Formats: sequence, structure tokens, C-alpha cells
Amino acid sequence: MRIDVKLFAAARDAAGDGVVSLNLTDTVDVAELRRELTKTVPALAPLADSLLVAVNNQYANDNVPLNESDEVACFPPVSGG
Repeated sequence: MRIDVKLFAAARDAAGDGVVSLNLTDTVDVAELRRELTKTVPALAPLADSLLVAVNNQYANDNVPLNESDEVACFPPVSGG
């Protein structure tokens, strides 16, 4: 299956683009998505463990399964005050 991952903030800067397309197996979860992101875009490796992942506009932990029709977005945690 193919999933387009939208990237924001430092993740977008590291990748050099706002969207990364991944070709994945039919059974994949958020943890596998993180691994594939770093294989496809090695510059994301330093951020991979801390990236927040949203699936269909809901924060998702690493064991959430993905479907081809899902909207996936990744962004680093935001701090401020």
C-alpha cells in the first residue's frame, strides 16, 4: 500500500519537502511507518523517536494500524509559553 505522510516544522525542513510517499506492506502500524520514514529520508532519523504522529486527525501511538486511505501527518513536539 502507498501512504503519503505530511511533514511539518523541523520534520519538513529535514526532509526538504512537505510530503513523503511510502510504499508499505499491507499490514503496518505507526512504529513501522517511523522505521520506513527513516529509511526513505535518513535526515529524519534524529527526529523519528520524538515525532508526533496523527492518523486521521487523531494522535496515534506506535501500535495503531494503518490503512491506505488514512491521512497521516508527522511533526515534532512543540514547546513554548
